[in-house]
This record gives sequence, C-alpha cells and structure tokens, in this order.
Amino acid sequence: MVVLSPVLLVSFVLLLMPRSPASVTGGASGVLLATGGRRWGPQAVGGVGDGSNRYAVIFDAGSSGSRVHVYCFDESLDLVPIGNAIELFKQKKPGLSSYAKDPQEAAESLVSLLEEAEKVVPVELREQTPVRVGATAGLRALGAERSEEILQAVRDLLRDKSSFKSQPDWVSVLDGSQEGAFAWVTINYLLEKLGKPYSRTVGVVDLGGGSVQMAYAISEKDAAKAPQVSDGEDSYVKKLVLKGTTYYLYVHSYLHYGLLAARAEILKAGENSDYSNCMLDGYHGKYQYGDDTFEASGSSSGATYSKCRAVAVRALKVDEPACTHMKCTFGGVWNGGGGDGQKNLFVASFFYDRAAQAGFVNPKAAVAKVKPSDFEEAARRVCKLNVKEAHATYPDVSEEDIPFLCMDLVYQHTLLVDGFGVDPYQDITLVKKVRYGSSFVEAAWPLGSAIEVASSS
Repeated sequence: MVVLSPVLLVSFVLLLMPRSPASVTGGASGVLLATGGRRWGPQAVGGVGDGSNRYAVIFDAGSSGSRVHVYCFDESLDLVPIGNAIELFKQKKPGLSSYAKDPQEAAESLVSLLEEAEKVVPVELREQTPVRVGATAGLRALGAERSEEILQAVRDLLRDKSSFKSQPDWVSVLDGSQEGAFAWVTINYLLEKLGKPYSRTVGVVDLGGGSVQMAYAISEKDAAKAPQVSDGEDSYVKKLVLKGTTYYLYVHSYLHYGLLAARAEILKAGENSDYSNCMLDGYHGKYQYGDDTFEASGSSSGATYSKCRAVAVRALKVDEPACTHMKCTFGGVWNGGGGDGQKNLFVASFFYDRAAQAGFVNPKAAVAKVKPSDFEEAARRVCKLNVKEAHATYPDVSEEDIPFLCMDLVYQHTLLVDGFGVDPYQDITLVKKVRYGSSFVEAAWPLGSAIEVASSS
C-alpha cells in the first residue's frame, strides 16, 4: 500500500523541499512527475523563476462519475498555473461502475477526459508525463472479477490511445484508507497546515457516492491505543512524515455509506415500507445501486423527517453490538478518540453539493461555514414537499435526485451527528475548493496522491 510503504513514509520528509530539475521516476505507486517546460519560481503561484515544471495526470474514477486532474509543480512542489487556472479539472457522468457489463465501454468513457488532459500538457512532455487512474468505491463494490475487467480495459486504452506514459500497475483500485489519507493531505497542504503541530491541522470528512472517509491527526498517545485489526483490514492509524513533522493519522473508510450507496442501505433497513417515510409523495419507482434494485416509491402521506431519521440510524448500525472499543462511530468502528485534530472539520464532496442545492450554501462560494443542524433544518423543509413542489423549489437538483432529496439530507445530518458524534451546533466548513494563492483548487484526493509521489522521488 502506498501510504504504508516505509520508504514512502520516510520520503515524506522531502515534501515541499527544493529539488533538482532531473527527471522524476517512481515505483508501482503510480503517479510520476515529468520535468521540463516553462520555468516558474517557488516564491509565488504564477511567478516566473528558475524551477522546472513537472506534470501529473490523475483520473479519479468514482462511483458517481469520472474526473481528470492535471497538476503542474515547480521544483519546490508549489503548484503553478496551467494556462489561466491552477489545475485542469474536468468531469463526466456516469462512473466506470455503471458499465459493469461492458468493460470496453467503461474505458471508452474516459476518452474525452483524456483528450482534455492532452491539450494542456506540452507536446514535448507528454511521453514523459505519467497518467494514473485511481478507482474508488464504485469499483470496490463490484467485486474483484468485474472491477479487474474494467481496469484491464482502461490499461489497454491508455497503452493504445494515450500519448502519456502509462504502466499497468498505475491503473488500480484505491483502498478507502488511501483515499481518506490523500484527501487529508490535499486539504492541509492547500491550507498550509503541513509542518505545523497536529493540533493545528484540520480533520476531513469526504462523502463520496459509494463510501465516506474520515481522517484527522491524533496524538501519539492516542495512536498507541488504536485497536488491533484483523488480517486483511486497514489499520486505523497511518504514520506520516510531512514537511519534517510526524503525524499519526486516524483514517477509516466506510464502504456502502457514501451518499448513493447509503440510499440502498436505508431502503434495505426500511424494507417493511418504513423507507417510504424518506421518499417524497408523488414518486413511484425503484432505485438501482450496483446489481441490486429496491422499491423506492413514496406514500400518499409523504415523507416524515423523524421517521426517516429513525430508518437512517438503523441503516448506520449506530448501536452495533460488535463495538468493543471505548468510543465508536457506527458499525463497530473505533472513532480515533477525538481530540484537537478533529475540532476543525472540513467536510467535502456530496455534503457541499446537497447543501448548495438545498439553498443554505451559496453555490458560487468555494467554502462555507455551517452546522450539522443546518442539514436537519433543510431536511425538515424538503420532507414536507411532494415531488412536484420539490422540483419547483429546488431547480438545481436533477430529476433523478429530487425524489431522494429528503432522504439525502436526513442521512447527512444523521451521519454527522449520530454516526460521527459531531455536535449539532458545532461549526464545520463545507468545502468545494480551497484558496491557494490567488486561485482555488479542488478539495479532492488526487492532489494528495500527486504530492505524496512527488515527495518520494
């Protein structure tokens, strides 16, 4: 595993330190950075200096869609502009897992994103610029055989049609703890927290489509108390050395509890028609997630916030009897013990999206301060509506998501408060992008992956 590799842990010390402009190479961890091109200085984003550019192309193949990120670093590992932006970011739907029965079509779905990436990397550097595809919860949920068929089709596509440098082991399924750790590195890097005491870093909760990750730095004393895990399971704590500072990172990924996957869990938990308390009146249909299809029609009495929350709590297994630790989140999972590293929480991805769509966050803002109780208040408003009224009230929500809007908001509040134990009135930061110099960068795990590999070179 990338995060656990002793060599990489030691090499994290090099993060953000100046390096010579020689070609950068790396091992099976995947992302390499090519050197050359225009020269930029480490003193400021966009400033011209004596460093050499290195590019990294990273695909985030998530359950809800595929996204490509292209980053350019100077020799001090500061981000420098690509054209008029600090990064290239493009996305499209659906995700690779939607093509479970047609691996070739899954691979072809990445072609347009690949073409966008090729446009911004100088022609003379493309053969030196590596491309990595990191698949997340969507493919993890498909099982080993089907996911491998899709990954192989993607490898073939990159070998035959890409002008970038590719190798088979650079296309893989990211494990959940890796994803969570990279997201933590990304946000703390952009906030310039790395190198400071763990108590001054921020915690991260990243709600994807198939899984949700929590990551935050804890004390060495609390790290020593981490429960032992069974063989084959990810350990709760990762030791990282970032910018000369040792961090003990609590990180856990909850498969099946991303927003889209959680709908299926709630529908299963409410299989005796209790689920209808989460569905808007006027919707008659089913919900498909992976290979499973669930009845998801609303009732004439409409959704009910309190009853829907009871189903969500049941789906989260908050009172899981398997919890043998002093403090657990849900499903018997240790919560890391809390502490200063968790006090300042940044929550990302679907948390931000639904908040913006529900109207309590400005969709044009990169970040916003909210409280978990804001999700409850929004849910109570939505759950009173029928489908037609919800369409009129929330025009930015897609037609396929409108029937589930009550369920989604109830779940997000329940996940934060009942699942992760966040105080309903604690300030948290919703984040879509993070300011970096005069620009904004997507708060997503691919940057953390690129930083990790660059610092190990």
